[in-house]
Amino acid sequence: MTRSLPAALMERIAAEAAAWVNPEDRTLTPAELQAVADEWQPDVMLVMAMDRIDADCIAALPASVRAIATLSVGHDHIDLPAARDRGIAVIHTPDILSDAVSEIAIMLMLCAARRAQEGERMIYGQTWKGWSPTQLLGRDVTGARLGVLGMGRIGRTIARRARAAFDMEVHYHNRSRLERGLEDGATYHDSAEGLLAVSDFLMLAAPSTPATKGFLNADRIAQLAQGAIVVNIARGDLVDDDALIAGLRSGHVAAAGLDVFNREPDIHPGYRELSNVFLQPHQGSSTIGTRVRMGEMLLDSIKFHLEGRDLPNRLV
Repeated sequence: MTRSLPAALMERIAAEAAAWVNPEDRTLTPAELQAVADEWQPDVMLVMAMDRIDADCIAALPASVRAIATLSVGHDHIDLPAARDRGIAVIHTPDILSDAVSEIAIMLMLCAARRAQEGERMIYGQTWKGWSPTQLLGRDVTGARLGVLGMGRIGRTIARRARAAFDMEVHYHNRSRLERGLEDGATYHDSAEGLLAVSDFLMLAAPSTPATKGFLNADRIAQLAQGAIVVNIARGDLVDDDALIAGLRSGHVAAAGLDVFNREPDIHPGYRELSNVFLQPHQGSSTIGTRVRMGEMLLDSIKFHLEGRDLPNRLV
């Protein structure tokens, strides 16, 4: 286990398995991970989204490894073809995160639109002089157009809540159009450019793939309407940081709410210099209930896989 989990899960693990658990709350280096695998000869590796399980790592794993279980929905940190070639199952945690991540998405959207960071700085910096009719005027969320890039389970949950709570007009772009019954009133755009043109708020909810990396670059930011707001709850590498920071500085992008970043935790220092960006430290699934349910799914799946059962949440 590359990180410790909540206490209830650790108690179950202690009762059911012999486990090596990373004693430090940090990501292991590739050399450290390899050394532990060589020493322990594990049946299963339970890893996090921050662990890079690339082809070289998988090729060097001992023959004992039968499964890699990741405490995440995303799996871009694991080389799936390399795992398949080694006959190693890869297990993830779909469905469970949708509610928690959509809550963070709505929070980021509201805090960016209503200039929450600036207000908080005034309060904690003791610079607030009292109410004013022109103080911290933000953007209307109710009735605005929400563009969702990636209408998977999380994207659809965000869209449903935005529409129900704020009567937002939802637009989306996917690799392919959803079945009509899943659209729930959202308007499909067959190109990303079509989506950008109608997005007062752009919600990035797509997985990291070769096609989506660097999606939000300078050209696409220029296609957003003046004063659009960007929210990213997907993966940091969907955004060209320099381009977004330039857009925020110029005012073409009015604000941004970001929960994920390139090269976490070493985020681009330019973000910290801006007042019109609301930042969170990759908190999308960070609720007690969600994290425990994710762990329980993985532990059940590990047990079932070792017993030879089929798994709906097996990637390879």
